[in-house]
Amino acid sequence: MRPWAIPSVYTIASLAAAAVLPRLEHHFLFGYTHAMSPAAAIAFLSATASGILAFTAIIFSVAFVMVQFSAIAYSPRLVVWFAGKHELHHALGIFVATFTYAMATLLWTDRGGSGEVPLLSTLLVLVLLVASMLMFSRLVQNLARMQITEVLVLVGHEGRQVIEAQAHLFDAAAIAWVGDDRSEAHRVARPVETVVHRGSPRCVTRIDFRALASLAETTDTFVDLVAAVGDTLVEGDAILRIYAAAKPLPKAELARCVHTGRERTFEQDPKYAFRILVDIAIKALSPAINDPTTAVQALDQIDDLLRRLSHQPLGNLWIKDRAGVARLFVPMPGWEGYLALAFDEIRQYGLTSVQVMRRLRAALAGLAETGDMKHRIAVRDYLAHLDATIRHSGLDAQDRAAARQEDPQGLGFARSERLDDPAPTWRK
Repeated sequence: MRPWAIPSVYTIASLAAAAVLPRLEHHFLFGYTHAMSPAAAIAFLSATASGILAFTAIIFSVAFVMVQFSAIAYSPRLVVWFAGKHELHHALGIFVATFTYAMATLLWTDRGGSGEVPLLSTLLVLVLLVASMLMFSRLVQNLARMQITEVLVLVGHEGRQVIEAQAHLFDAAAIAWVGDDRSEAHRVARPVETVVHRGSPRCVTRIDFRALASLAETTDTFVDLVAAVGDTLVEGDAILRIYAAAKPLPKAELARCVHTGRERTFEQDPKYAFRILVDIAIKALSPAINDPTTAVQALDQIDDLLRRLSHQPLGNLWIKDRAGVARLFVPMPGWEGYLALAFDEIRQYGLTSVQVMRRLRAALAGLAETGDMKHRIAVRDYLAHLDATIRHSGLDAQDRAAARQEDPQGLGFARSERLDDPAPTWRK
């Protein structure tokens, strides 16, 4: 369910309940009344309705101010993510439902001068009020989680979830890894059809790979998926190319398999978690903030995500149909691309911070011992690049020596002693 629809459902349900339940109670439970005097009941219901309305305005004003502050301090891409959390919309729905039903119960209290207070409706207002307070406590707890450590943990958690989902995204029996070669399976010089994007810029949020492969099998075609998850499509950009079509092409149906939105999402996109973590790290390293410890904390999460990715086969792939024929080429990021995304900007902006260099080296040293040999070689090459960067930095000899020590804490407990100039020991 879309986030905006959640408070709408609460509002419609509360309006329906307000229109029906008091009438049913009046007709079938006429003798069941509350011992509270009508004046006290009216005061209680009026205070609940007016109070919850003001309470809602205050709470959401504070929430959006805190979200905006987090976006400025951490990353602007966090605004949409925080605002899209369902807890916020459930809270708004419960607050509106409490207000609506309290007003409806107020109309049926001392109705026609009867001096009666409906028991069930009054108790239901009390239950909704308690639920509103519990939701308020949950909101306060979530707002407290916007401190930097919690934000980094939340982003890392989202990244771990999508990495785990990616591991199960494709059936191992239905894929063939062929690297960058798009022509290996179909050997056709040029496509017979290209599906392009029309309209305003949109970001690819999700791709239905199984549906694309099934359509390719049905029409006896080969599909070269040009767009990747996370790409922004502008007018005329190719989405996919179709080769060797033997039947009429359902182009509209093929295009619908590529889902787009205004913003990138975590779904099917591990790169987005890295992007946010790197954004937070380099913003912390800016001269205006100058907080290398936050960058080190971001590297903790990045290190963990890369270690999980190192055990997965990465790179472009072909998806085969049920007969074993390669039908769909899917562009996927490789290990070197993830290393560049995770470390390049932090290395560049954190070059003058010994703390960041030490934590970066510790992360790379750990990655150099995990994954397959191809991954390890890429990490070792990156370590050599990091050494060269430090050697040519503006740091003095003593700081360069300190920067080339491995330290998971940044500036805490060095795990290795390295001279400034010689090559790393693993290259000897």
